[in-house]
Amino acid sequence: MARDSSATKARLLDAAFSEFAAYGIAGARVDRIAEAAQANKRLIYVYYGNKEQLFDAVLQRALETGSESVPFDADDLPAYAGAVFDHLVAQPSLMRLVVWKQLERPGTTEAEQESYRGKIAVVEGAQRAGRVDAALDPADVLTLVLGLSQAWFGAVGGPAAGGAGAGWTSERLARHRTAVVEAVRRITSPPPKAP
Repeated sequence: MARDSSATKARLLDAAFSEFAAYGIAGARVDRIAEAAQANKRLIYVYYGNKEQLFDAVLQRALETGSESVPFDADDLPAYAGAVFDHLVAQPSLMRLVVWKQLERPGTTEAEQESYRGKIAVVEGAQRAGRVDAALDPADVLTLVLGLSQAWFGAVGGPAAGGAGAGWTSERLARHRTAVVEAVRRITSPPPKAP
């Protein structure tokens, strides 16, 4: 019977995502990842090289999934911010994974840099076309949009602090989402044209 390596790789990535989100790179254990994936520990090294490379693969897959789930739209940055917020509500461990990455592997990868460069160029184009306020540098606009979208999840006592939104009602999350969308609208809307 032939092995299904793609299914095994997917199980390993899923298990590694949970492990890294909970313990970071240094605290993650390959044994636990293999056990959770119901796979041989040796396969982690065969498929990914080492624990750090496995983390990179997990992070890359999370970023790709996020990009597919939340397409970037500079023409409607408030809606984009709301969609990022929704994605983080649905994936509460994602912010933990990102924080671990920032703590243990500061800096950006080439893939991350390319993604940001592309988004900044799109924002700059929207500014030139008058669809986004041009008062701020396009990189600052992108940073603020992403920061506001993620603020509730990184803040002390925010939804991510207690696990999967512990104690957070849907009404409360809706208010937070509305605040994010409105804040992004205010900082990105072009000023009204003079009469």
